[in-house]
Amino acid sequence: MRDLTNRPSILSEQPAQAAHDRVYRGLRQQVMHGELPPGQALTLRGIGKAYGVSMTPAREALRRLTAEGALSLSASGRVTTPELSNDRIEELAQIRALLEPELGSRALRRAHLALIDRMESINEANARAIHRQDPVEYIRTNLEFHRTLYLRAQSPAMLGLLETVWLQLGPTMRALYTRLRRTTAPPHHRLILEALRAGDDAALRLALRTDVTQGLRHLQG
Repeated sequence: MRDLTNRPSILSEQPAQAAHDRVYRGLRQQVMHGELPPGQALTLRGIGKAYGVSMTPAREALRRLTAEGALSLSASGRVTTPELSNDRIEELAQIRALLEPELGSRALRRAHLALIDRMESINEANARAIHRQDPVEYIRTNLEFHRTLYLRAQSPAMLGLLETVWLQLGPTMRALYTRLRRTTAPPHHRLILEALRAGDDAALRLALRTDVTQGLRHLQG
């Protein structure tokens, strides 16, 4: 019989894993929703204090987010939120323009009235966030609008790729919101909803592609 006395307890690993997941998910959400500006430095000490954890789960969360492209790691070991060049924004916009119309098209085959009603409700919340001049809530509800549709595509690998793009763009999307000073909800959301109601694949693809490309174009100044 093998000696198990020196093996770590499964129960003792669970709290550490739970702490790591909590920090990872919390930071991931902050980055994706634009709560952190471009170029903001993140330290293990600061994360540990903010989330009430030790260095280990903070370090593991940073490692995962850096691997996803949500954070940048310099040669000196400094970790920051991404500061995107115009070329990088253009590249990410092209990826979104490829993935999002395809996900929307796949979702259209499984769309139903309850889905459209749910997206209408999210779009109304998006408009309220704009009225309150709440950039984080605006970005959150904007992404929720799109993600709610794309989940119906039942294409998890493709959606996973898209979310890594959203992560990289999150801090910069905050800059877009500030620059545009929106007073109304994005007009293409209405076109997306109309295309879904009509079951019009071509119109849905066009509305999604335009929503992505026109919005990100403002980031390039």
